[in-house]
Amino acid sequence: MIRKMLLGAAMTLALSLPATAQERVTIQLKWVTQAQFAGYYVAKDKGFFKAEGLDVTIKPGGPDIAPPQVIAGGGADVVVEWMPAALAAREKGVPLVNIAQPFKRSGMMLTCRKDAGVATPADFKDKTLGVWFFGNEYPFMAWMAKLGYKTDGSAGGVKVIKQGFNVDPIIQKQAACVSTMTYNEYWQVIDAGLKPEELVVFNYTDQGVSTMEDGLYVLENRLSDPAFVARMGKFVKAAMKGWEYARANPDEAAKIVLDNDASGAQKEAHQKRMMGEINKLTAGSNGKLDPADFERTVTTLMGAGGEQPVITKKPVGAWTHTVIDAAMK
Repeated sequence: MIRKMLLGAAMTLALSLPATAQERVTIQLKWVTQAQFAGYYVAKDKGFFKAEGLDVTIKPGGPDIAPPQVIAGGGADVVVEWMPAALAAREKGVPLVNIAQPFKRSGMMLTCRKDAGVATPADFKDKTLGVWFFGNEYPFMAWMAKLGYKTDGSAGGVKVIKQGFNVDPIIQKQAACVSTMTYNEYWQVIDAGLKPEELVVFNYTDQGVSTMEDGLYVLENRLSDPAFVARMGKFVKAAMKGWEYARANPDEAAKIVLDNDASGAQKEAHQKRMMGEINKLTAGSNGKLDPADFERTVTTLMGAGGEQPVITKKPVGAWTHTVIDAAMK
């Protein structure tokens, strides 16, 4: 009898014990739920994070959400950010460190109307150009400084308007050119009725002013914790597996993104097209930042000068391979 009671108690205790607890990770995205972030949604949907013992929360971004501010306030463990904005934030006191670089190439472009008299960068003179701000203006400012254009609207320079996250200024002829991404806004221009032959596209890479875009960043002080480094290693490993799966299965990846779009604003055709373009930017990346890409970005930003310097000194300690090396073991 006593033996049965002890056995029953042991079974009750075993059933009451929680399963092996998963480590929690919160990632803040740079923008809304879309194929730009497919690797993370795929990694969660396909169980790649779970297989690493992680319980991952993915927080979509938006026009009023700045990833550096979110992580500085404790709202995320890791954020997706463009390197120019991350380095600018670091210089201003938010010590962001790049731990992985899923995007190998830049998708940034300036798309212009031919009927606005723009054929080459020399034609930007005295034109109105639409530019995203909230940290996205840094590559543009660096480019204008390289060209020798002031951006204050004075004669001989360019007039900058703060572009919303749409392409209305070029459609409504309020600007000769607008900021676009290869995977998103360029196609919004096309869908709005303008034809490719009516446009001139200046890719930042072709102009020699490209900077690294979507990378993964954490706060520097957290890297002194071995447990955190190990957890981020697991996260990066699963995330890169998600990106690899997205490249091999673009239509399925786009559907996973749509399934996670709580707003219902995204459309299947657009997300499939975006997924195809995004895969071109992540192709060839194993997540390990190439120091040469970092140096090129820094050189571009420090060359901006002018009235709005992006960064004033070369960053030290702004990236590490510690986490990605752990992920690749």
